Amino acid sequence: MSKSGKNTGALHEMEGITPPSSLSDKVANKVKERRKKTLSNEELLKGLLSGDKSALSRAITLVESTKTTHRKQAAQLLESCLPHANNSLRIGITGVPGVGKSTFIESFGKLYTGQGHNVAVLAVDPSSRLSRGSILGDKTRMEELVKDKNAFIRPSASGTSLGGVARKTREAIILCEAAGYNIIIIETVGVGQSETVVHSMTDFFLLLKLAGAGDELQGIKRGIMEMADAIVINKADGENVKAAKLAKTEFNRALHLFPEKESGWSPKTLTCSALQNEGIHEIGELIERYVEKTKANGFFQRRRNEQNEFWLLQTIENALKNEFYEDPRIKAELKKQLEALGDNKTTPFEAANYLLGLYKKHQ
Repeated sequence: MSKSGKNTGALHEMEGITPPSSLSDKVANKVKERRKKTLSNEELLKGLLSGDKSALSRAITLVESTKTTHRKQAAQLLESCLPHANNSLRIGITGVPGVGKSTFIESFGKLYTGQGHNVAVLAVDPSSRLSRGSILGDKTRMEELVKDKNAFIRPSASGTSLGGVARKTREAIILCEAAGYNIIIIETVGVGQSETVVHSMTDFFLLLKLAGAGDELQGIKRGIMEMADAIVINKADGENVKAAKLAKTEFNRALHLFPEKESGWSPKTLTCSALQNEGIHEIGELIERYVEKTKANGFFQRRRNEQNEFWLLQTIENALKNEFYEDPRIKAELKKQLEALGDNKTTPFEAANYLLGLYKKHQ
C-alpha cells in the first residue's frame, strides 16, 4: 500500500527505496560476480535438492539454452534429477486471452500452498513472430503468489513451439519436481484448439471459459473440449453470475455429446470467481476426486507411461532436426536452395528432397 492509500502493482512495491549508504561496492561486486559464476552440475543438483529457487532458475535456463555446449550438461543434469522426479501432480490450464488465467492461477496456487504443498507455476508467454521477443510479465500479475515462500513462478517464451508451451517445458517439470514442488501448474498461452502438447505432459487438463463471450457453440466442437477434464467458467461475480450459471448448463450439455473418456472420468463444469476467491476450493476437491479415481483404475500411471513414450519420440525428432540444420553442408546448400526457390528455379518439394538426400548421403 502506498502513502496515498492506493494499491500498487508488484513492479512498484520498492519504489522510492534507495540502497543504504553503508552498502560496500566491494560486497556489491562480489554478489555480481557470484551471480555470473557458472555452476557445475553437482552444485546445481545440490541446490535443486535443497529447494534453492536460484538453483532451479539457473537449471531451467540451462535446459532452455540453445548452445551446443549447454545441451550435454543439461542432459546430464536431467538424468541426475530423474530419481527425484515423477512425484507431483501436473495440472495444465488453458483458455483464451482475457479469460483470467493469471488471476485464477494465483488463487488456485494459494489454495495449495495454504494446504502445505509446494507449487511451481510454469507460465508461457507468446513470442512475437517479428522480434521473437516476449514480455514475460506473469509474475507481475500474481503479486501474492510470487511472494509465497512455497511457490515458484517461471515465465518462459513460447518461441516457435506449438501447443501453447515453451520448447523445454517438459524438462522444466522434471527440474521442479526434483526441487521438491509437488504441484506443477502449466499455464499455456491460450491458442484455441492446438493444446495437444500441454495435454501430453499433464495429469489433469483444465479449460477456463467466459460466460457471454459467444464461445458456447465452440464447446460443441471437437478438439480442446474433448481433452478437458474440467471446464471452469471464470469471472462468475457481480452481474455476470446469472450468465455464468447459464453457460455452465450449456457446456454440460455439450459434454454429453462426447464419447466416454478412457480414464472413466466424466468431465465436470464449475463456476468460479478468481478475483473474489470463490469456487476455487471446489475445483481443488474435484481434481482430488479425479486423481483418486484414475489412480484406483490404473489410468493415472498408464497416462504417465504414455507421456514418456510421447516425449521420447519428440526428443528424437528434435535431435534429428537440430543435427540436420547444424550440418555445415546443409547450411551452405540450404542458402542456395532458398535462392533458387526465390528465382523460381526449383520447387519447395524438389529442394527438400535434394537437401534430405544430401544429408543421408553423408551419414
